Amino acid sequence: MSANRWFATGNFFTTYKEEQRIFLTNIDRLAFALFLAALFIWPLFFKLSNKYMLVIDNILIAIVAIYGLNLVTGYAGLISIGHAAFVGVGAYTLATFSQLLGDSHVVITHAWPLMILVSGCMGAAFGAFVGLPAIRIKHLYLAIATLSFQMIFQWVINYLKFFDQGQTIYIGRVRWLTGFVGRDEHYFFWYYVIMFLVVVMGFGVRNLMRTRYGRCLIAVRDNDRAADAMGMHPGFTKVYAFALAGFFAGVAGALHAYLYRGVGIESFTLHQSITYLAMAIVGGLGTLPGAFFGPIAIRLLDLQVEHLAEFAGTILTGAMNLATALKPLAFGFVIVLFLMFEPRGIANWWRIIRTYLKLWPFRY
Repeated sequence: MSANRWFATGNFFTTYKEEQRIFLTNIDRLAFALFLAALFIWPLFFKLSNKYMLVIDNILIAIVAIYGLNLVTGYAGLISIGHAAFVGVGAYTLATFSQLLGDSHVVITHAWPLMILVSGCMGAAFGAFVGLPAIRIKHLYLAIATLSFQMIFQWVINYLKFFDQGQTIYIGRVRWLTGFVGRDEHYFFWYYVIMFLVVVMGFGVRNLMRTRYGRCLIAVRDNDRAADAMGMHPGFTKVYAFALAGFFAGVAGALHAYLYRGVGIESFTLHQSITYLAMAIVGGLGTLPGAFFGPIAIRLLDLQVEHLAEFAGTILTGAMNLATALKPLAFGFVIVLFLMFEPRGIANWWRIIRTYLKLWPFRY
């Protein structure tokens, strides 16, 4: 690597430590710092309505969930069709405390950071348990096992009276340094909380992939027998991949429960699991930027389809419910197009753009 860390050209490294740096140049570090500052500052100058702040908060929560799905499916190569169930485990962990202690108990309203951590740990425990079959089975059989967990989760929530048979279980408003977070500041407050977790967990994932444990995930994905011959433990690696995915999903579930101030089964169905999988595919499996691009693309697609359906409904008043018909159509169409023409997702476009800017104005 060039001695000038500001305007380095090329990727010549003399040590493995240099190659594993998060920011190759000081320009990269400065650009990221400015972008991060903009993400935290813009809500102070551009006030959005609660509707659009809710959309942004949902995108950030989806990013946290996709962190986990990307680890287990993108990096470890293990298909998971029940990721929404792991998110639901985190949300219903919080709902369990709400049922036992009351929705406005001090543990829920004041110790909400601890509750988010507890929900993540519970998701990790369930993830490790569901990942146990991965020691013996793989591919389609493992996908069916995760699908079975999704079905079992939905059945338990829908038929147990403790969880109100899937009806909404309310969560009280949280308390901050200035007191209880009011209705007007609710989505604004959770934007900063979720954004902080997105940044911290993003650095956590990036640093994990720099360690031997992260490289084990990729080795097992590429060839688990070769990884075993090199001294790795494929079974343990697969189980802790599911545990990590469950932890991120559990945190996302707790954030979802606090954001909506309630938990209902309709947010953790099989359809939502497929949506999470689509986000990972569209964003780019096995890439950290893909965890950002996927949720943004799918959520924005949903919004545009809703607007299109509303516009078409004003013209074709006697037609069927276009929103119900257009959403699955657009959703499936986008997934098929990406699988056919860009299987590496939007993250590959980002890689191409960065490479072009790095080499510009030179041709090669």
